[in-house]
Amino acid sequence: MQLNCIIFVYLGKQVLQKSANCMKSTRNTTAKSAIQLLLQQSNTALSHKDIQNEVGELCNRVTIYRILDRLVEEGEIHKIINTDGVIKYAPCHQCESHHGHNHDHVHFSCIKCDSVTCLDNVQPSYNLPPNYKVQEVNFTLSGICPNCVK
Repeated sequence: MQLNCIIFVYLGKQVLQKSANCMKSTRNTTAKSAIQLLLQQSNTALSHKDIQNEVGELCNRVTIYRILDRLVEEGEIHKIINTDGVIKYAPCHQCESHHGHNHDHVHFSCIKCDSVTCLDNVQPSYNLPPNYKVQEVNFTLSGICPNCVK
């Protein structure tokens, strides 16, 4: 029997409500739920610092790192290494299961506002010399995003 419950998460000055399945096989905490919700509601990828600023005193920076690592391991989010070396995190949109889990899509880094967005419908293209095998793709374009062009 599975139970449904509602989790209330405090982020800064706003209280967010999230329905959840209470009988999950992975460990869920209030901090983990808050970070998941924050990432899901963001239009851009978020850095550790961005997340820490939003969650405030809900948890400390080490706990945030642990939660982010766990969410990456569980396939809920993916890491993006930005052009400036800052690691950002975004939710997985096209991954139905861990078997189909890949992040070989393009990211766009805005040079004006420092936002990073996933471009899920743009596939990177490259040609490799013989005897090279790709394990992972981190493809980031940089320029000016639509919000900054206006």
